Amino acid sequence: MNIAIVTGASSGMGREFVLQLSDYVKVDEIWAIARRKEALESLRSEVSVPVRPISLDLCGPESFSAITQLLEAEKPNIRLLINAAGFGKFGAYSKVSLDDDCKMIDLNCKALVMMTRLAIPYMDRGSHILQLDSLSAFQPVPYITTYGATKAFVLSYCRAMNRELKGCGIRMMAMNPGWVKTEFFNHAFQTNDGCEVQYFDRLYEAGDCVATGLRDLYKSKKDYSIHGLPVQLQVLAIKLVPHRFVMNIWQNQQKKSKNNQGLTTK
Repeated sequence: MNIAIVTGASSGMGREFVLQLSDYVKVDEIWAIARRKEALESLRSEVSVPVRPISLDLCGPESFSAITQLLEAEKPNIRLLINAAGFGKFGAYSKVSLDDDCKMIDLNCKALVMMTRLAIPYMDRGSHILQLDSLSAFQPVPYITTYGATKAFVLSYCRAMNRELKGCGIRMMAMNPGWVKTEFFNHAFQTNDGCEVQYFDRLYEAGDCVATGLRDLYKSKKDYSIHGLPVQLQVLAIKLVPHRFVMNIWQNQQKKSKNNQGLTTK
């Protein structure tokens, strides 16, 4: 059985990947993984490919035992893995709990590595892995400190793993969008009562970013993908300018608000 696996599939970018992936890869079933079972169940009526909802919290080690057992029992051929699960918190470090910091590392980094390592033995040549990353991977980001650091890890891990996997015929790519209108902000704003982060220069639609990511994964040889020319130019500038100046610019921007209204669904 040929399958695709998508984590974080209940909302936002993960859900969009489930909706769009059949345009690029033919599979018999999509394994949609997230905590919210009802949201996963609703995907069944939205795509033509059978969806298997798998309700798991990837911050917990027991979830990976369940996935390991499922893979051993089914022995699928994984044609595509998309690691889209993740979350972030805005605000000064003192407002973000130690527990939240550790959960960000567990979900954004550890769970991504675990899913990748569990999936690779079930992949043949021509299979693909997409790691949902972030623009924040390219620079240190005050007031999004731990989240940005986790995304820097993802970018480095992905680029190195893509080189290692070439001999196996498996392609891995990071996807690094800028600000995207999703439920991400519901969690991120919870610790941002001091408005340390309030300036969002450009906001993109999840569907558009996902379409760019899937196209680049299957139609290019890039090891990371960026949606939107302005964001591409920003990444180029970050590579040329010392990070202390980049952080100064970022902090000065946050002194005034822009596009920060209506970003949450709560």
